Amino acid sequence: QVHLEESGGRLVPAGESLRLSCAASGDIFTRYTVGWYRLPPGAQREMVATITSGGATNYAEDLQGRFTVSRDNARDMVYLQMNRVIPEDTAVYYCYAEDRSSWVMGEGTQVTVFS
Repeated sequence: QVHLEESGGRLVPAGESLRLSCAASGDIFTRYTVGWYRLPPGAQREMVATITSGGATNYAEDLQGRFTVSRDNARDMVYLQMNRVIPEDTAVYYCYAEDRSSWVMGEGTQVTVFS
């Protein structure tokens, strides 16, 4: 089963950009569709973006255009580029991976956007 570790979360002013990274290990990375979820304070977990091993992407409708998900299959890495962040982007961001038999999530990284 794959293991995921996120990094890159921090305190960031509104309007700036931020890139989150996720390192995968322990299994064949290209087996998995990967991506990001987030948990805003006081709200439910929501899908941010996903990307298949072939590079097909899917985004939450209200985030498409500001956020970009990507993966590096040679380095077993997943990225989330966040542009023009707003306070509503404040959340714990979780990297996830799924295949036919498993669904795995990392421990999360905190992003806090202040205005």
